[in-house]
Amino acid sequence: MLITPSFAELIRTFALIGCLSFGGAAGQIAMMHRIIVEERRWLDESSYLAALNYCMLLPGPEAQQLATYIGWKTHGIRGGLAAGLLFVIPGAVLMLALSWLYVLGTGLTLVDGLFFGIKAAVLAIIVHALIKIAQRGLRTGLQKAIMIATFLVIYGLDVPFPLLVLAAGCIGAIWLAPATVERGPASARNLRSAGIAAVLCLCGWWAPVVLAGLIEGWSSLLVEVGLFFSKLSVVTFGGAYAVLAYLAQEGVARGWVTAQQMMDGLGLAETTPGPTILVNQFVAFLAGYSGTGSASLLVYASLVAVMATWVTFAPSFLWIFAGAPFLEDIRRQRRLVGALQGITASVVGVIGFVALWFALHALFQEVRVTSIVGLRTILPVLPSLDGQAAVLVLGAFWALFVRHLSIPVVTAGAAGAGAMMKLLAAA
Repeated sequence: MLITPSFAELIRTFALIGCLSFGGAAGQIAMMHRIIVEERRWLDESSYLAALNYCMLLPGPEAQQLATYIGWKTHGIRGGLAAGLLFVIPGAVLMLALSWLYVLGTGLTLVDGLFFGIKAAVLAIIVHALIKIAQRGLRTGLQKAIMIATFLVIYGLDVPFPLLVLAAGCIGAIWLAPATVERGPASARNLRSAGIAAVLCLCGWWAPVVLAGLIEGWSSLLVEVGLFFSKLSVVTFGGAYAVLAYLAQEGVARGWVTAQQMMDGLGLAETTPGPTILVNQFVAFLAGYSGTGSASLLVYASLVAVMATWVTFAPSFLWIFAGAPFLEDIRRQRRLVGALQGITASVVGVIGFVALWFALHALFQEVRVTSIVGLRTILPVLPSLDGQAAVLVLGAFWALFVRHLSIPVVTAGAAGAGAMMKLLAAA
């Protein structure tokens, strides 16, 4: 027998989940299943899996969307808002605090050593994610071909990530669509409430960007960040790792972060609760911070970070509130199922490129970009191999793949080892 929680119980539960949601989307989804389905019995197994499948079809962080759906299912729009926001807020607050520590502590041996170790853990984590997603998601020869083609195109031609997602989705919709899908009665439709929800969510999504434009001007950094991360939020199929290549390329090209800072940000995101895509907040914070350390710049950088966080997660409420009433119908669209399979294959190729990109920047102090037969090629400068980094990377791989330690434990251990190395070197 299913139980409908009180609104206060919903808030308490998702406040707890928000504080404990370490381990990336897979761990977060498993934790919500245990709490919501097995322990509290708010949803049955089939409803939970149907909601998860729907969220997997959407751009953006699927775990946060699933939390929003659970809140919507039990207490309507206010429940969805409460669950979705509480899932993100604890990690976002902690990420902002760590961003302050990062810019104020850079140059200190201890802090530099911590982030030196985090880079090693990040590489092992990305490779681990790559293997898991490939094993789970690549079932056909065409999917494997899409994966390989995606890797080669993004590596050799520097094609933007959104175009790859679009192309893979189109291929999947045409050639990977299943012959049949599960049938059943049509879901209850409520066009009026879905339309109202869509309009309100769109207004809430864009209100901060418009307000920033009216106050600061339409060429301001706040508006640029709002527009960029809004675009990013609608192409993030496949989770945070899939969009890292695009974010890293754009962030470095715009002068917001360096390659090393991008790795530091992902390491911070892996050690905090909440979606890994909170790395967006770190990138935006550094974009708003010039390095002088003044209080006003720290406040402005925080506003930029909040803008990035809001436009990253606000679209998820739109997808859930406007689309959830049609959940069963959406799941029965064979072309959408095929498109998701194509996108999944492309995501594996993108993550492969991300793994290579992070490996080069973690292990070598110098990396050069050259052209071979007209194709862009990223090559390490071999004499710049960092021996200490190599030792840390091997240790992180051993801890994650052999000892099967959790991601927070591996990251914390690598950070401690990195700090110890730097302190001993400075002694």
